[in-house]
Amino acid sequence: MNISVKSEYALKAVFDLASQYMNERRSSAPMPPVKIADIAKRQKIPQKFLELILAGLKQSGFVDSRRGAEGGYLLARAPDSITVGEVLKTVENVKNSGRSSQDDPFTDIWLRVDTAVSDVLDHTTFGDLARSWQERHAKYVPNWDI
Repeated sequence: MNISVKSEYALKAVFDLASQYMNERRSSAPMPPVKIADIAKRQKIPQKFLELILAGLKQSGFVDSRRGAEGGYLLARAPDSITVGEVLKTVENVKNSGRSSQDDPFTDIWLRVDTAVSDVLDHTTFGDLARSWQERHAKYVPNWDI
């Protein structure tokens, strides 16, 4: 599956905000907004491009922004309520698979492939991704107990 760089960066940005949300949720303090520069640095996204992507994500209702010195971006909804497929389809402006509807020997298999990919993307939330990523990386924290 090929996705645009814009979509890849949008997914990384939402993932970053979801990860920050999951980390902050452990504390009782309210979630502080995340600065664009911090997301850009962690996810290796050019900051100017990220600004445009976040503006689009805000317009689509995935993120909120706060102005001012302590401003930045937050998820508009909980990470468990935002799916990868939802963000990807919005950023890519996907209506359908774009495949020809003509009947050929591959029509059925391409429809099954499209359905399988959509099923995975539409049932994977950013909360799932953030938890999985944290669990995978928690295994590799060195234990310096002597």
